[in-house]
Amino acid sequence: MLFHSTRGGDSNKKFEDILMQGLADDGGLFMPDEWPQADLKILKEAKSFIDVAKHIVPLYTSSSFSETEILELLDNTWHDFPDIDHAPIVNLDNHKSVLELFHGPTAAFKDFGLQLAAAFFNKTLEKNGKTAIVLGATSGDTGSAAIDACKRFSSIKSFILLPDGNMSEIQRKQMTTVDSENVFVIRVSGSFDDCQDIVKSAFRERSFLKNDQYLLAVNSINWVRIVGQICYYFYASLKTNNLSEGLNFAVPTGNFGNVFACYAASKMGMPLNKIIVAVNDNNILDRFFKNNDYSKQKVFETLSPSMDISIASNFERLIYDFYADRNSKLCADLYKSFPNTPIQLDKKIWEKSNKLFLSYTTDDDETIKNILKIYQKHKYLIDPHTAVAAFSVESLQSQLEGKTLILSTAHPAKFPDVINKAGLDLAEIPNSLSDVLDRKEHSVKMPSSKDDIFKYIVDNN
Repeated sequence: MLFHSTRGGDSNKKFEDILMQGLADDGGLFMPDEWPQADLKILKEAKSFIDVAKHIVPLYTSSSFSETEILELLDNTWHDFPDIDHAPIVNLDNHKSVLELFHGPTAAFKDFGLQLAAAFFNKTLEKNGKTAIVLGATSGDTGSAAIDACKRFSSIKSFILLPDGNMSEIQRKQMTTVDSENVFVIRVSGSFDDCQDIVKSAFRERSFLKNDQYLLAVNSINWVRIVGQICYYFYASLKTNNLSEGLNFAVPTGNFGNVFACYAASKMGMPLNKIIVAVNDNNILDRFFKNNDYSKQKVFETLSPSMDISIASNFERLIYDFYADRNSKLCADLYKSFPNTPIQLDKKIWEKSNKLFLSYTTDDDETIKNILKIYQKHKYLIDPHTAVAAFSVESLQSQLEGKTLILSTAHPAKFPDVINKAGLDLAEIPNSLSDVLDRKEHSVKMPSSKDDIFKYIVDNN
């Protein structure tokens, strides 16, 4: 299995190449040369999430690692999950269930993809005798999951950029209270998109690196994160109906990596009905799926901050594979002047959306109301991101057939102020979250300046 860029500039890349490179040289995102097909007969015999991963992950890694190496790595990758069932499913009624993806050490779904990424990073660095810098931007949970996943490895230094604003105290302190010599948290005076732009510039320029050093991408542009997420879609389908029929998946959506992982699983053979792309007031994706309008607009701060984006980076992968039928020239042309020029597809191409996707925008008032409604009806507490997805399912129910899994991407205890606004109390706070509140913070505040941040990295590298 080799990989290539959505824009046609990079090709014939091995798994290790794209793992360590992250973003393609032409600005595109890496994709597999073809979709490997999962053996559903083998998967139906799987007893655990790890069993599923041991079938899915090697389908993408054979160009760089032997199957024996991968199976050994996967036995030791996902740590600090309290139960063998990494992703429990809670039934709300006969039609709706919640897929809980927050049982990892940072209480968010990103532990799945980032722990896999860190394990592969470390294995590659050890093999080549090199070091690396992890540079990432976060609007909520990516930074804490990346820090937790990478801090164990002395060969990796993590520099995490977060907007100095709309983030819960617990989310922030999960990052800023880590006291480790190889962890640096930078609170940037700006939005998530400002942070993301600096990260993208860093991958283009790489001016702060030592000669023998890698720069690693931990945002969901890195394909290995998508692979980790593909695994839990197969696992959820296995647990729900033994992969016998298609499900609907409602996904609280920001950078589109989680949605694309669901799409990728379907391309690999997982039965699928519809993907519900659930967004907050930052609704570039809902505008696209409803009106063929993919245009950058102002970012609004909401109660679901992990979704506060103006551009969904992974959406380029869907444009390339689903809409453009892997025509890299068409994809490159569409992105050539974006975001200055909005992307609008030919109507016949855009109408393909109806085959697979539904979308919905949920505002803050609806988010609060739905947290309360779900609790009153089912005695089940959800976080604001999950509430966005759940409200979307309720609003689109007439267009759905069969069972729907609502992805719960973060533990509600990460958002105590939002839960209080709903008039509810947190009955249980995981130790991993409650412990950080009393710890001393370690971070620096900096302007949204690429040059200043690059210099800070050099000074601490």
